[in-house]
Amino acid sequence: MASSLKVVIGTTLNYFLDGRINRAEVLFPGVGCFLIAACLGSLVHSSNAADNQEKLSNSRNYSAGNTAKEDLTQHLVQEEEEPKDCEEALPNNKAVEKAEAGTADFLIDLEDKRSIKVLGSNTLAGLAIVTFAGVCYSLFAPAFNLATNDQWHTLRDGLPHLVVYTAYFYFCLSSLVVGVALNVWCLYRPMAGVPRSTLRAYAGDREGRGLALLAGLVSGLGNAFTFMAGQAAGYAAADSVQALPLVSTLWGVVLFGEYRRSSRRTYTLLGSMLFMFVVAMAVLMASSAHRKPL
Repeated sequence: MASSLKVVIGTTLNYFLDGRINRAEVLFPGVGCFLIAACLGSLVHSSNAADNQEKLSNSRNYSAGNTAKEDLTQHLVQEEEEPKDCEEALPNNKAVEKAEAGTADFLIDLEDKRSIKVLGSNTLAGLAIVTFAGVCYSLFAPAFNLATNDQWHTLRDGLPHLVVYTAYFYFCLSSLVVGVALNVWCLYRPMAGVPRSTLRAYAGDREGRGLALLAGLVSGLGNAFTFMAGQAAGYAAADSVQALPLVSTLWGVVLFGEYRRSSRRTYTLLGSMLFMFVVAMAVLMASSAHRKPL
């Protein structure tokens, strides 16, 4: 949903900010294909959630009188009866046999490992957060476009515009400030039922930080090249030609075992969604054009 908002809002704003250098007859059909793919993605999620509910309902590990969600909630509550700091929590030493992907035991084990629980969470609150994230996500590329091309003429006459690399440095600097402030805030006022922590516990825990740094490195490179492409071929095309949902879905299927043992309806919707994302990316790339010299 956040990626869809980014494409729809960000692409539209950048199209007008760039003086309509991208071909609208190609660009907006591509955005339409992306929207169709996003709608199919919602249907995939709904269908897969129903499949998971059925798997949990049929699991022998839960009582027949309760729903699968109620049973899983009871299972998780029993583990949370002994409160502990999320950064100081010790790993569970119980020998657990690795469950096969797509089974009810796999879903239970996966939910146990999540710091933010999915089942039993407030759907409306989650939608509100992801909508806010999508709006913010869709506005940073148009703001970067304004910073490098000054379409609103905020600079004094004769002053050169910021080059992409200078603007990107300040973009990263502000991201660092927001990241530090938000992390400190969420340590003491966490959301989604996550236990409170402290700066001392956070600084003393080194587990998993390497992958987080790798994620930031990949994201930084991706944003840098997206901004350079936007300056050359138009931000509307560069901002929308992103394979975020496509790549993340493939990661989930191949590496994390998502959608394993799902219904035929889920697989049909999943294939249709991936196909529409590929079509959307091809159409959006075809809409690119060269920027005129300033």
